[in-house]
Amino acid sequence: MRGVVFTGGRELELREFPDPSPDAGEVVVEIKASGICGSDLMTYRAPKGGTSATLGLGGRGGPVIAGHEPCGVVAAIGPGVDAREAHLGKRVMVHHYRGCGVCPQCRTGWTQMCDAGTTVYGVTGHGAHATYMKVPASTLVPLPDALSFATGAAISCGTGTAYGALRRVNLSGNDTIAIFGQGPVGLSATQLAHAMGARVIALDPSPERLARAKAFGADALVDPGTNDPAAAVRDLTTGRGADITLDCSGKAEGRSGAIRSARKWGTCCFVGESGSVTIEVSPEILRKQLTIVGSWTFSTVGQAECARFIAERGIEVDALFTHRWSLDQAAEAYRLFDTQTTGKGVFLMEPG
Repeated sequence: MRGVVFTGGRELELREFPDPSPDAGEVVVEIKASGICGSDLMTYRAPKGGTSATLGLGGRGGPVIAGHEPCGVVAAIGPGVDAREAHLGKRVMVHHYRGCGVCPQCRTGWTQMCDAGTTVYGVTGHGAHATYMKVPASTLVPLPDALSFATGAAISCGTGTAYGALRRVNLSGNDTIAIFGQGPVGLSATQLAHAMGARVIALDPSPERLARAKAFGADALVDPGTNDPAAAVRDLTTGRGADITLDCSGKAEGRSGAIRSARKWGTCCFVGESGSVTIEVSPEILRKQLTIVGSWTFSTVGQAECARFIAERGIEVDALFTHRWSLDQAAEAYRLFDTQTTGKGVFLMEPG
């Protein structure tokens, strides 16, 4: 089979790999859709000749297939797999982490926080930008029949991450939420927060992304490049600030804006990866009695809950995708996604 490998310096290759065979407790998933995630860009942009970690080699000592938003059907089952976990043809998403399976984190579905260390599929283990993917049966999350494979891929990271963050802050229909960054995760948060009944203020310097946020249910739009975001949010909330703020940008200015835009006794949640931020602790946290939380992806239970929420409410997650690609178009797909001006992209192995 062929798989996409990041080779550094914003380059990638389609390389040949043996078709995988499942070992005990494992399955092989025939990939139908594999999403492109913003965190892929960290490896895609790594310098040529970089360390194994920056190039996604982990401890394998060889190239690793990219892609950590897997969705497909079970194609093969290894010894010892319970039929209730997996059967041939079952439509599944993959929780894209592997842990020890026995520590408290793993037993509650948070394998990305495994006490013994974690394999991250698409980074330190073979991912989903390929025809097949071998994973433990315990990583499988059912894909409801009402949802497309592309939607399942989105839930497997970006959309699931947005849902996990909104659940982390206990968002309700009584709340006004300001969402900083309207890339794929931020736009998912806008779409889901609107479905939860909240009033949504979307912030992004891109007019195109703000227009998409409006179409996805945002009640108000703010360009932080031409407005002070905290002042704009206060103007939209009778001077109070937002009940909840969510930074999906991963940038210092987004995080700072989220902190400053939250009301007294409010909650600020960080989702965007990497980077740093400088905080004026007394005025921005202590004297506002502000709660700051971090939210990192989701558990297996949370992934399944997100899928049910989307299916039951008929949320059009497929509308996130502005581009659909074949694996043959991987170089073109990542060149465009690297501009960070588009919506979400996905590789489709066949329509669906």
